[in-house]
Amino acid sequence: MRNIADLIEEYILRQLAAQQDGKVELRRTDIADEISCAPSQISYVLSTRFTQDKGFVVESRRGLGGYIRIVQVPLNNLVYQDMLEKITAETEFSEVQSMVRYLLQHQMITSREAALMMQVINSAYESPTMPPAERTRLIKTMLLTLENFS
Repeated sequence: MRNIADLIEEYILRQLAAQQDGKVELRRTDIADEISCAPSQISYVLSTRFTQDKGFVVESRRGLGGYIRIVQVPLNNLVYQDMLEKITAETEFSEVQSMVRYLLQHQMITSREAALMMQVINSAYESPTMPPAERTRLIKTMLLTLENFS
């Protein structure tokens, strides 16, 4: 027998699947009436099963006229965002190299793109005249470009 949290999750996922754009706006009262549960149970499911690391962005407003807006974000975008946050002027070459390998291993970039990226990154790290801040900007720009074209 399934528990209420599973039923709430399934209901929300069905509503998301019915939308073309991966966005849905729901009301807690509608979900609670449909499943016969308390609004606090819906909040629990949202906070544990619809998290950013699972590919969801949840915006919620309580009270009269309140809503729950859920957007399913492609996991690729989350990977790129995580990498962008980790890259600083102190980031070592080996760490950036590992990021490129990760993108290649998970088929987020082609081997040709990886080779081009590594050539640029290698040149940036070996350059005696490129300041770390400029190198950081260059690497972040490459990742943003990949994210926008994926």
